[in-house]
Amino acid sequence: MKENQGNSAQAVKLTANKPFVVLITAQLVSNIGDWLHILALLTMVGLKWQASPWEITAVSLCMAVPMLLGGPFAGYLSDRMDRRAIMIGSDLVRAGIVACLVFAGSLWQVYVLLLAKGVLDVMFSPAKSGKLKELVPPEQMDQAVALSSSIEQITKIIGPAIGGLLVAAVGISACYIIDSVSYIVSAVILLGLPRAGMFKTDRVSEAAEAPKLRHSFRKEAGAGLRLIAGMPVVLSGVVMIVAALLVLQVADSQTVTLFREIPGVNADLLGWCVAASGFGTLLSALVVGRMGSSKRQLVFMATGTILMGSVFASAALVAAYGQAGLWMNIMLFGSFVLAGAGAGFVLIPFNSMLQCRTPEAYTGRVFGIVSSLTSAAVILGPVAGGALVTVSGPVTAFIVSGMLAALLGASLLFLRPGIEKRDKASHALEQSVA
Repeated sequence: MKENQGNSAQAVKLTANKPFVVLITAQLVSNIGDWLHILALLTMVGLKWQASPWEITAVSLCMAVPMLLGGPFAGYLSDRMDRRAIMIGSDLVRAGIVACLVFAGSLWQVYVLLLAKGVLDVMFSPAKSGKLKELVPPEQMDQAVALSSSIEQITKIIGPAIGGLLVAAVGISACYIIDSVSYIVSAVILLGLPRAGMFKTDRVSEAAEAPKLRHSFRKEAGAGLRLIAGMPVVLSGVVMIVAALLVLQVADSQTVTLFREIPGVNADLLGWCVAASGFGTLLSALVVGRMGSSKRQLVFMATGTILMGSVFASAALVAAYGQAGLWMNIMLFGSFVLAGAGAGFVLIPFNSMLQCRTPEAYTGRVFGIVSSLTSAAVILGPVAGGALVTVSGPVTAFIVSGMLAALLGASLLFLRPGIEKRDKASHALEQSVA
């Protein structure tokens, strides 16, 4: 029965898959709302309240720490419970939390609300990844991941502009209310999802043997880690993306510091460069979606990491030895486009690989573990970046981190044949045992 369903799904275009369209429509609405919330929050804390750099850093940590600590548990729940219900519930609770920011009068209140919202964010993310696995056939997963990433980058490009205009036009509190409403709209849209997608695997046999096979949460959550370790290509991809994020965050977190090194630089250049990086990732999403990455994931990831590292090092040299003006702006803008494209070549094939190689019943646990690992890199990278910039300056930090990233990418290209050979042998052994 499942095979017949899968074969019929192949003939259907991805955009004709109504449940998938419902899922990405809800994503579009909530992503735009998120940018309003982030812009309003930074304006309130950074400009209105004049928070110190460490207080602003604490804002970022409050958003990242729940993902670091709660990823495996959230993934476990998303594999055991109704994923649609988790997403809808998360949206509704987040709507209330964001609305409470209107009444926040101190930083500690903001921190508490952001931690609470982070808990709901970490619940939503693996449930969405698992639901995507339920709704999309394997042969269309590259396109689905690329389209989802394209939406994220489009909102990254237009979101800050809309957020800035709304903050100026209607104020900070109104932006919080609009974001709160966007979560409610997203929850209403998600009601259109089926409780179980076409590609959801049968859990009946597992439930019948529950009295014998009931494991502790630690063992259940650890099943995702064992699954990753048993697939050499996936394991190397996880190691690669965590290492690349850690190294690149050293420089990326200090972009503002680098721009301050340019005499007479236009104050608007940073905003344009952030939008440029989103545009570059959007372009790479379109390329990956058209070419497909299912057979070349490690090549895409290695190439993207080399590109990002090279661009980071080059941007540092431009900032150090160039002169502010039109050509400086063009070179930095182009550098951020290329860096964004490199990020897309890393992240999109990686997410597609996880979706394609992970059994549907384990999707939440695998994505939860990966989210925790990447969150650790996102947290530790800026700390290392701050220390390196303090000791040697932003230019050196960019050059060092860029060269290390390029070396990581080159190492993956060199090791790729051996990794793929071990992966094929492991997959063949699994098939023979099954």
